[in-house]
Amino acid sequence: MTIAPAQRTGSAAWTDARLILALEEVVETELNRHLKVAKEWMPHEFVPWSQGRDFDGPLGGEAWELSHSKVTPLGRISLVVNLLTEDNLPSYHHEIATMFGREGAWGTWVHRWTAEEGRHGIALRDYLLTTRAVDPVALERARMEHMSAGFASDNAHSMLQSVAYVAFQELATRISHRNTGHFAGDPLCEQLLAKIANDENLHMVFYRNLLKAALEIAPDLAMQAVRDVVTDFRMPGHGMPGFERAAAQIAIGGIYNLRIHHDDVLQPVLRHLKVMEIGGLGPAGLQAQQELGLFLDGLDTQATRFDDRQAALLARRAANAERKAAAAAS
Repeated sequence: MTIAPAQRTGSAAWTDARLILALEEVVETELNRHLKVAKEWMPHEFVPWSQGRDFDGPLGGEAWELSHSKVTPLGRISLVVNLLTEDNLPSYHHEIATMFGREGAWGTWVHRWTAEEGRHGIALRDYLLTTRAVDPVALERARMEHMSAGFASDNAHSMLQSVAYVAFQELATRISHRNTGHFAGDPLCEQLLAKIANDENLHMVFYRNLLKAALEIAPDLAMQAVRDVVTDFRMPGHGMPGFERAAAQIAIGGIYNLRIHHDDVLQPVLRHLKVMEIGGLGPAGLQAQQELGLFLDGLDTQATRFDDRQAALLARRAANAERKAAAAAS
């Protein structure tokens, strides 16, 4: 590393600027690795253009109706949430370019990440409009409202918290896209979302490896950052219109919920980094590690309660559907 090991635990010495410089070598290594493994793909190849037709308006086409959509109701809800999240890319770019800078390896990564994320929104919107999966007017109004509000990161005050956040958030986004594809009811949609999810996974690996290096050179500060991010985590699309209702439906439907967040997002990253096994921490780092462990235990308990409520709700829905089917047949 570019900073001597003697400064490993000197929390007072680590400013954001010094951490960015200390991690530049790691960023360059991870950038080169990413460029070697990332595979080019074309968004237009996953859009069934032959299904497209004019909407009502100046072209005098057909107004959208719910019956036009092939995707499931749950898939539609999640696809809109995912797209609106991707739509705020200009704000995300501003956040990371301001935090990490636009020079050197950091700047190259910032621009590469932005370019890769950009195709996600392009592909999703083209697919949704071409297949008439969503109401185009409602979608555009939601986009305008969401983007007009902008996005302000909960972690903009700390470089380490920013790195820790995206290490988890990129994996959460990957899981959300992947599971949305599974529930969408359209094989082509699932293929498209698998491509997007693969991009998100590569982004997660980049930030996870960067966080690993931060835990090595500034373990106390990095441990505190991990604790703060994990205990106060929320997805970047939390400010979009109707997010809470949509998130509840997505959770009950099994696309993304507390159990998935605990088991498939937090635990894999924490285990890979061996966060709970790191020794030699100072008082602040040790306290953060202990608080993180207690929080994870509590979250697991909350997830179990959610599992029980979800199972009961789905059982009631299934029973109601059976009664209605029986009544209709009689």
